[in-house]
Amino acid sequence: MQWTDIRITVPKAQADTAEAIATGISGGGIYIEDYSDLETQVEQIAHVDLIEQDLLDKDRTKVIVHLYLAPDENPAEVVELVRSRLAAAEVDYTLAAEGVEQDDWENGWKAYYHALTIGQRLAIVPSWEEFDTDRVIIKLDPGMAFGTGTHETTALCLEVLDGLVKGGERMLDIGTGSGILAIAALKLGAASAEGVDIDPMCVRTAGENAALNGVDDKLKVLIGDLSDKATGTYNIITANIVANAILNLAPHVPALMAPGATFIASGVIDTRRDEVVEGLRAAGLNVVEVREQNGWVAILCKNGGEA
Repeated sequence: MQWTDIRITVPKAQADTAEAIATGISGGGIYIEDYSDLETQVEQIAHVDLIEQDLLDKDRTKVIVHLYLAPDENPAEVVELVRSRLAAAEVDYTLAAEGVEQDDWENGWKAYYHALTIGQRLAIVPSWEEFDTDRVIIKLDPGMAFGTGTHETTALCLEVLDGLVKGGERMLDIGTGSGILAIAALKLGAASAEGVDIDPMCVRTAGENAALNGVDDKLKVLIGDLSDKATGTYNIITANIVANAILNLAPHVPALMAPGATFIASGVIDTRRDEVVEGLRAAGLNVVEVREQNGWVAILCKNGGEA
């Protein structure tokens, strides 16, 4: 069966953002070509002279993110979504696509993807793996819409939720992707959750993951543009998206927050941390904590005046 390989070429400095966007869209998986430290890597196992010339000739200033689509996905629709999200994140890119033969792609993940513990209470476990633990288990497979717990932005949000959810909360997850944050909150004790995403594939995947985890009766997933589908107020709001989208969303967040609510903004690369923090404050939010992990930032906010 033939898959589609969408190749996104970006400057090295923007590779992390492009990778996060590709991960959020991919229905099959991604692969990164990064030759920036080729000599250093090779010297650890061999000698630079042993490297093939065509590899030495690779552009060290660029990174290629390969996004693989299954045969039943529409490449034209996905390419358009990739373009729109890269543009929103102000990424300089070139894009190409071609057919590739499936090489047992889905099963290939299983050699590298295993149970992952996060915080004090959570464990992310692939559906094919048994994991004996007293932790709250979230069943989730790689190759889904963005959010398997392995990317820093998702892990940061999960760590916050692990300590934040006490039971009975109403949650809104903006840009829900795989639905992992909403599912985690529900399994930790939240009473109900709504997930919103502009991508129909993500909405479908989040619903499937909710069913896999037995919380589909508590999670409502909707196609929408950020918060336009939200109703009423929420105790917890998450937005694991890109910096520009968070800045556009911020002015609408205070009206969605119940008394004492927390807004978690993530998906922000550290070079834009101060800009986003100032944007959140300008929107009337009180920034109470900033967490960082490997160049990514999660920002915790309360309503203005709350601590």
